[in-house]
Amino acid sequence: IDLDFPTTLFILSHSFSVPKNYQHVLALAFAVKEINEDPRILPNISLCFHILNSYYTAKMTFKAILNLLSTQHRFVPNFKCHNQNNVIALVGGCLSEISVNIAILSATHKTAQLTYGSFLPPEGAKKQLPFLYQMVPNEAQQYMGAVQLLQHFGWTWIGLVAVDDDRGNKFLETMIPMLFRHGICYEFILRIPKWSYIDEMIALGMKERIFEIAFESKARVFFVYGEPPSFQVLRMLLFVAPLFELPPPGKVWIVTSHWDFASLPVQRIWDTETFHGSISFSVHSKQPLGFHKFVQTVRPSWAKGDGFIQDFWEHAFNCLVNVAKVIQEGKESCLRDEKLETLPGILFEMNMTGHSYNVYNAVYAVAHALHTVYESSSKHRRCVGRERLSLQNVQPWQLHHFLSSISFNNDAGDTVHFNENGELFAQFDVTNWLMFPNGSMARVKVGSLDPQAAAGHELTIFDDIGPTQVLPLSVCNDNCYPGYSRKKREKEQFCCYDCAACPKGMISHKKDMETCIKCPEHQYPNKEQAQCIPRVPSFLSYGESLGIILRSLSLFFSFTTALVFGLFLKHKDTPIVKANNRSITYILLISLLLCFLCPLLFIGQPAKVSCLLRQIIFGIIFSVALSSVLAKTITVLLAFMATTPGSRMRKRMGKGLATSIIFSSSLVQAAICTVWVNMTPPFPDVDIHSLDGKIILECNEGSAAMFYCVLGYLSTLASLSFIVAFLARKLPDSFNEAKFITFSMLVFCSVWFTFVPSYLSTKGKYVVAVEVFSILSSSVGLLGCIFGPKCYIILLRPALNSREHLIRRKN
Repeated sequence: IDLDFPTTLFILSHSFSVPKNYQHVLALAFAVKEINEDPRILPNISLCFHILNSYYTAKMTFKAILNLLSTQHRFVPNFKCHNQNNVIALVGGCLSEISVNIAILSATHKTAQLTYGSFLPPEGAKKQLPFLYQMVPNEAQQYMGAVQLLQHFGWTWIGLVAVDDDRGNKFLETMIPMLFRHGICYEFILRIPKWSYIDEMIALGMKERIFEIAFESKARVFFVYGEPPSFQVLRMLLFVAPLFELPPPGKVWIVTSHWDFASLPVQRIWDTETFHGSISFSVHSKQPLGFHKFVQTVRPSWAKGDGFIQDFWEHAFNCLVNVAKVIQEGKESCLRDEKLETLPGILFEMNMTGHSYNVYNAVYAVAHALHTVYESSSKHRRCVGRERLSLQNVQPWQLHHFLSSISFNNDAGDTVHFNENGELFAQFDVTNWLMFPNGSMARVKVGSLDPQAAAGHELTIFDDIGPTQVLPLSVCNDNCYPGYSRKKREKEQFCCYDCAACPKGMISHKKDMETCIKCPEHQYPNKEQAQCIPRVPSFLSYGESLGIILRSLSLFFSFTTALVFGLFLKHKDTPIVKANNRSITYILLISLLLCFLCPLLFIGQPAKVSCLLRQIIFGIIFSVALSSVLAKTITVLLAFMATTPGSRMRKRMGKGLATSIIFSSSLVQAAICTVWVNMTPPFPDVDIHSLDGKIILECNEGSAAMFYCVLGYLSTLASLSFIVAFLARKLPDSFNEAKFITFSMLVFCSVWFTFVPSYLSTKGKYVVAVEVFSILSSSVGLLGCIFGPKCYIILLRPALNSREHLIRRKN
């Protein structure tokens, strides 16, 4: 098949003064070679390409494009002559500015342009530049990845370095608010010149403190925005820094996918270890089969028409290919069999880099689109004889429709297709750069950035981040550790703060918490105020020492009271037992027995029934006991007042009076308790505030007023008994019981008068212990003072327990 028209042409726009950029040429040549040798793509059609150097300038870029779109060997823009180049697509450039310059002219000619470098399109770019395709996702997607990277490593205090042009301004306008929203601050902003001219370097160095602030800053991480020329500028700044007596920076550099760590020939001996450990969002790339072997075949005379190989070879190996120049300049001559794999990575890499991989995919995208154009429409073909086909000229604009919907898998296994904005669906590799003293370097993939992932999960960092140095700490000040919270410094950014200890009762369980927080009610702060721990239930239990002691005392005195009661039953017919109303004595002993058993209701975990009964039973039983004492006291007093036989006072004495006193006095207490239970009954409750680390299980009395009414009534009965007994203490009798009742009431009143302040001043289970102790003490006072002397006479002085003795003492 003969081709009636010239072959398809490509343009690769870049500056090839940097030796490392020559790999982009090789990637394009390798892709074209594979396509021309592959019978499945454009069979019997050969692709050709034409490469022009942009020199990083708009002027040369426009000239190159116009030259390519004009008649061959004649610079006549906008005219189609018979020998017109058939440019089907443009590949380039690496810089955004160059890409825009190319796009302006390519859009006029409706020629598809595939830019292989990171590109931040202007607003409305899709309408203004409809034929532009980006082999890299929109660069703005890297900004959020950088923020997530900073958050991942806890770097909140950074330095911003941006190229000094409109794109640098736009980067700062976008990045600074984004950093603030995610809790990251910048210490300074350093603007670097657009091009690496020496005079601009000196002018930058003379700016006041601009170097000093950057090199001596506390920020250990620099986020750098710029394109390949900016890296040369940055290297120049680091090279001249010792002239200003500035220390080595020792920073971690975070860079976007624009960057490639490459050197100019003059920079080959400059130190690159400053960038050791740098992290970049590199364009995702794989190694096409055969590329490494293809690169190994490159020699100064490897292909005709390569106008860059000689300069590349001389710059890379620091020798001269041209013999005439060897004699003229006195340099060594190239052996022409030098091997590219011996070059340090800063000058050339054998593995295909991200930008070269984009060039490789761009060529394949055009080839697949062109192949689809030829296959999709029969009107593009016409038969000439039996074995001869003539191809009609394919116009560049025809490629656009098929290119926008192209989707294919390249030989490396990646899928190539564009979104509605003409941006390639692709990921970024998070790359850790290892720089070595001899100029060699290694790339270690430590993560990935997927713009299509869910919001907040675009960045993935591997657990093993590679053999880099220990990660630095880049914060304005030391972290506030658990137990402390941030305290903002006046007139400083929010990333700079002091650490204040949490107030009592509050905690901070994470680093750098803004404020301390309270623990849930069932928990309390630990000693360091760094976490909440469960509160320990606190109540007077049967198993603890205090509970065992009080329980034992309660049972012991109950048993003692039972023995006394048994003793009195045994000697019920003796005068000392019969004296002063034997029935009241029995009632008093039984009530004292129950008083000693009351504490058993107070010990143990509070429950609804125990809380309801313990104060009620205590109040009623004690009122019975005190009423019995009051009845005995009144009986003694009336007995000596009714000395005349047959007197009215004597007739009123007897069991009826004592019983009515006991019944009526107890009935009043029972009425008080009934009102209490019906209005605000006691109930189980918890107290989490009184004791640190404890959750007090207690009985809430419901109404403190009713509780003190019960105690007040008991105090009234005790006071009446004390007064009456005190009046009757000197009445003549061989056994004047009023004296002992006086002592018992004195003990009783002393105990319960001291109970109130003790009850109010103690907390937790000790409140219960105080009340139990008061119950036992007052009961022991009644038992000991009233029945102790009687038991002494019954057991040890039985001779005194006789009627004669009592009558003799009375006479």
